[in-house]
Amino acid sequence: RNEVSEVRLRLKRHESDMKSAPEAVSRLFRTVGVVGAGQMGSGIAEVAALANLEVVMVDKTDQALASGLQTIRESLERFVEKKALSNEQAQEAIRRIRVTTHLKEMADRDFVIEAIGEDEELKRTIFNKLDRITPKHAILATNTSALSITRIAGATKRPEKVLGVHFLNPPAIVKLVEITKGMGTDYDTYHATKELVESMGKVTCTSADRPGFIINRILMPMINEAFFVLMEGVSSAEEIDLGLQLGTNLPLGPLSLADFLGLDVCLSTLQSIHKGTGDSKYRPCPLLVQHVDAGKLGRKTGCGVYTYFTSGEKE
Repeated sequence: RNEVSEVRLRLKRHESDMKSAPEAVSRLFRTVGVVGAGQMGSGIAEVAALANLEVVMVDKTDQALASGLQTIRESLERFVEKKALSNEQAQEAIRRIRVTTHLKEMADRDFVIEAIGEDEELKRTIFNKLDRITPKHAILATNTSALSITRIAGATKRPEKVLGVHFLNPPAIVKLVEITKGMGTDYDTYHATKELVESMGKVTCTSADRPGFIINRILMPMINEAFFVLMEGVSSAEEIDLGLQLGTNLPLGPLSLADFLGLDVCLSTLQSIHKGTGDSKYRPCPLLVQHVDAGKLGRKTGCGVYTYFTSGEKE
């Protein structure tokens, strides 16, 4: 009985901590910066704004920023249509997002997350600039899904305040966020970031700084093998997806998922893991490479493994 009482007491304390966490986090992080207004950057900005944080989203061009804001508006409208948000909540979220083409606007941010493409040198350049622009207390995060956090942090003079915060696509829908600690990431940075992400309504998992981290280290080889099976004529794309979807209870087959993620993204992630591990089991399938070389990148180009209508539905 004493043991049961102790467990119940701990659960009550945990529930109390969870209820007070958003308020504590809001005092620590009031302002968030997002570098990149693409699919991931705009999605992360949306999630942060819905968590009552003031957001600045930066990109190189006004066109990219306008496109990012439109993506956010369309996503919020869908939530309103589904009765998940009120129209007032959606409008308030939009008002919390400010856009700019000037990286120097990150000068007052408490937390900045970079969400550009998987180009390590460009990320290092951005982090070097952010290190000089942002306050000394600011945490700098990258949304990379495979690149070394330690190498990116090496471009700054604050490696202890750098870590990976990998939102999955689409950020507003997928519940999980993968947090990766670099070699220099300190305890306070990790735990403050974890609390911030959880205050946004997300669930976190934590990875060491290894190529592909957790999710892509497992997911990308499955997608790659599906391309090998297709290339070798073992079965059709439809049958491969059907088998995996129903046979393993996946919401989407691996080839359909690859089209959704972008075949270029899948290829670059596999190349990064292959280079980082030196293991031939991560060698990209030649058929995947051919699709990317042909510009058949999936849903975003209207053609990948499958062909798509403008609505995004398969032909």
